Amino acid sequence: MNGINSVHFIGIGGAGMSGLAKILIQKGVKVSGSDLSDSKYVERLIQMGAQVKIGHHEDNVPESCDLVVISSAIPVSNPEISRARAMGIRIIKRGALLGELMKLQKGIAVAGAHGKTTTSSMIALILEDAGHDPTIVVGGELCNLCSNAKLGKGEYLVAEADESDGSFLELFPEIAMVTNIEDDHLDYYGSMESIINAFQQYINQIPPGGTAFIGIDDEIARKLKAPQNRKLKYYGLQDSSDFVAKNLLFNAAGSSSDIYYQNKFLGKLELTITGKHNIINALGALGVAMEAGVGFHEAITALKKFKGVERRFQLLGHEKNVKVVDDYAHHPTEIRATLEAARQAHKGRVVAVFQPHRYSRTKQLYHEFGNSFSDADFVVITDIYAAGEKAIPGISGELIFQEAKRRFPDKKIVYKGYDDLIDFLHKTTKAGDLILTLGAGDIWKKGKELIHVLGE
Repeated sequence: MNGINSVHFIGIGGAGMSGLAKILIQKGVKVSGSDLSDSKYVERLIQMGAQVKIGHHEDNVPESCDLVVISSAIPVSNPEISRARAMGIRIIKRGALLGELMKLQKGIAVAGAHGKTTTSSMIALILEDAGHDPTIVVGGELCNLCSNAKLGKGEYLVAEADESDGSFLELFPEIAMVTNIEDDHLDYYGSMESIINAFQQYINQIPPGGTAFIGIDDEIARKLKAPQNRKLKYYGLQDSSDFVAKNLLFNAAGSSSDIYYQNKFLGKLELTITGKHNIINALGALGVAMEAGVGFHEAITALKKFKGVERRFQLLGHEKNVKVVDDYAHHPTEIRATLEAARQAHKGRVVAVFQPHRYSRTKQLYHEFGNSFSDADFVVITDIYAAGEKAIPGISGELIFQEAKRRFPDKKIVYKGYDDLIDFLHKTTKAGDLILTLGAGDIWKKGKELIHVLGE
């Protein structure tokens, strides 16, 4: 980062982009940026001194700019990219900037199809609580810190590693984790083999003396190999793992489990969040934190304080004995895990309201989506959130609806337009229901709106 005094972010309002912008501002770099819409991330950056424009225009790029950072969602036709090229300004992706920052500290990076935001947030909280003062860059709002990023003076940088566009291969962390591997982002990789090869390269980039942490419960991830002179440790529910969680218990207040390391009992882990997947996430975070020098009891004390991550099984509110919870789950595996957690924590009816994310993902996985609602009592499928994609003829939320009806003929499953959701849910919701809004789009807005309507 030497010689970089002014950086412009195209798409500055994203969770990952805004976090990096915040770190640079805290380092004394002049930051500007643009985004299509306002958001709390944009407002925070403005309050910190960033110059942010709503909308993309070539005039947004400052004359004094040294570097332009783009997210994977920004097309090459963007007028600000064209302007930066004409000005001869270096343009890099978000992952490359994260890689540059990671060179300044010891990196801890969490990659995987699912669980990386929660797991990296847990690691960050443990190190922060133990006084290690890490730099933190995660893909969601860590509720304990009310932020997605902070500049620390300690030796570690904790980051969520994004595999969606291959940008995690810009990272060379001392400690690298892979939670799991699935056939997501095939639009970028083209094949499952390419996805696996990318994750193997990510592990290969750990420097000598570093450590790889692999989720053993994932049959693809556990086949990854660590290069010579790197340690390889497994975590999960299988007895052959280094870090193992046993005797899992769940209730409305959270969850607990007994933790073992190489067959030695270490103690009990208690969380205020529920779900088997979150115990596994916490187990991985615990292992990484101990590898970074935090004691077991320090780590579990911090994890007991973990309040979760925004849009990860987040309670939006409750009215008329109805709870409304929101979750970012946008892949079949994530939906199954979230609904399983809801079933473990809630005794009443579980109502899943799913907004599919991206036409391409729906086209690739609509069969799997349709089969992911076994733990819901009532399922509502709505329109696809495009996330900037162009519509694909014949691809809609109705594909998932039809598949779910075929898989679960005895369940109540309906297909409703996004604009009709609130009226429908208001009429069909019953006292004792848990309404669970699911998806990476803006379905959470409908959850908040429903609370307001129920309150009236």
